[in-house]
Amino acid sequence: MSRPLPSFELLPGAEDSPVILHVPHSAREIPPSVRAGIVLDDAALERELDHITDAHTAELAEAAARLAGLTPWRFVNRLSRLVVDPERFPDEREEMTAVGMGAVYTRTTHRAVLRPDGGDPEPLLERYFRPYARAMTAAVAGRLAATGRAVVIDVHSYPAEALPYELHGAGPRPPVCVGTDAFHTPPALAELARTVFARCGETGLDSPFSGAYVPLEFYGTDRRVGALMVEIRRDTYTTGPGGPAVEPGLSRLASALAALVDGA
Repeated sequence: MSRPLPSFELLPGAEDSPVILHVPHSAREIPPSVRAGIVLDDAALERELDHITDAHTAELAEAAARLAGLTPWRFVNRLSRLVVDPERFPDEREEMTAVGMGAVYTRTTHRAVLRPDGGDPEPLLERYFRPYARAMTAAVAGRLAATGRAVVIDVHSYPAEALPYELHGAGPRPPVCVGTDAFHTPPALAELARTVFARCGETGLDSPFSGAYVPLEFYGTDRRVGALMVEIRRDTYTTGPGGPAVEPGLSRLASALAALVDGA
C-alpha cells in the first residue's frame, strides 16, 4: 500500500545557505475528506484547479536549486491551495476574504460557490494551516540559527488575463512581477530580482500582485528575515490553463531564479 502524500515537504539545501524557495501553490492534490466539502462537480473542479494552481512552479524551483552555486532549501506545499491557502492571514487582516478567498476558500476564481457559506473553517485550519505555518516558521528559524539570516523567495505564477477574483488586476501584467514587502524586502534584493529576470522579458514591481510571505512569528519584527515574491506570467512557460511546461521558457526562468538565489 502506498503511503499518503505529505501535506508539505522541506527539502534540505546547503547548510550555509540562507535561502528558502517557498512553493505554496503548485499542487493539485485534495484529500477525499476535503473534497467532500467542495460543491463543484469533478469537471468543474478540474477547471478550477487549472486556473488556481501555479502550475510547474515546484518543477521550476527544483531546476533552479540544481543550477544554483549554493543549493537553497525548498519548502513545498504538496496539497492544493483549495485545501487551505498557507499564505493568507487567518484573520481579519486578510483582504482576500472579501471575495471568499481567505485562508479557507469559499469562492472560486470566477466567484462561483466553492464551499457553502457559513461553514466552520477551524477544522481545516487546525489540520492543515497551522502545521504548515509551524513548519515554515521552524524552517526560517533553522536558517537564522545556521547563517544569521534567512531569505524567503516565493515562487508563484499568474495568468496573462486577469481573473474575476483578483482585487488589483487592472494594472500591468509583465512576464515577471516582483512582489515586495516594505519591511522585509531590501531594495537591493528587489533590484537584483528585476535584473536577473530581465533575460525573461519585462520585469515589473508589485503589479498585479504585491507583498511577500514571512511567517507571522517574524513578520514586521525581524529584519534578519528577507522576503521576495516572484510571480511569473504563465504564458511565458506553459500552454494554456493547466497545460504542460514548454521550452525554452522553463529553462530560462530556472536559470534566472538560480541567479537570484546565488545573489541573495
